[in-house]
Amino acid sequence: MTPTTSGRFRVLGRPRDPGELLLVSVGTIEGGAAEHATEPTFDPAYVGMTEYSGDLADDVASLAAGNLIDATLAWDDGEPRFSAVDVVADSAFEFYDDVTGIFEAAKETWMVAEADNAAMHGRVTRNTDGEPNGALYAFAKQSGARDLFEEFRTGVTPLDPLVRRADEGESVPPEAEQARAVFVLRPIDEPFLVVYVVFRSDGVLAETIRSTYDPSVG
Repeated sequence: MTPTTSGRFRVLGRPRDPGELLLVSVGTIEGGAAEHATEPTFDPAYVGMTEYSGDLADDVASLAAGNLIDATLAWDDGEPRFSAVDVVADSAFEFYDDVTGIFEAAKETWMVAEADNAAMHGRVTRNTDGEPNGALYAFAKQSGARDLFEEFRTGVTPLDPLVRRADEGESVPPEAEQARAVFVLRPIDEPFLVVYVVFRSDGVLAETIRSTYDPSVG
């Protein structure tokens, strides 16, 4: 019998090969009840995307970086394959390198980190009505061999702890009810890296960031 693994995963896209998806285990929470929660392990798995059929083939082909999914993986000869997949949240992870004209809120967040002699600082941002619309983090660019941008992109350093803070600490609907957009921005002319967890993937703030930093928009 082929062994299987079922759980909740974050899709991180195709950082290694276009024919495989990188998944990271993020645990499972059913109905928000603590007794049904499992601690995330952030274990990575590269899962092949080809040679599926029917509805499963369509479901696998539609997966994109940032999606939160419940999936069953079948391990055939040590290689994982999807045997079932269900999208929990159509969230998006978007990575933009060498950006220019970084927005003032990110600069201000980094200035607080510098003043505190800290490697990272975070803050909640709000819309014009005073409602929380995102969680903004500024990280010091790493010296030497470390590349924090690539670590986030490939799951070496998981983004999910930053995403989960919103579910735990802010008065916004959970991710399963309101998909997130997570932007990782590396400015070309600033000493910091930005991670912006936007609480609505289809909201005005997310679209503004895309139109500003995505070269394919506009």
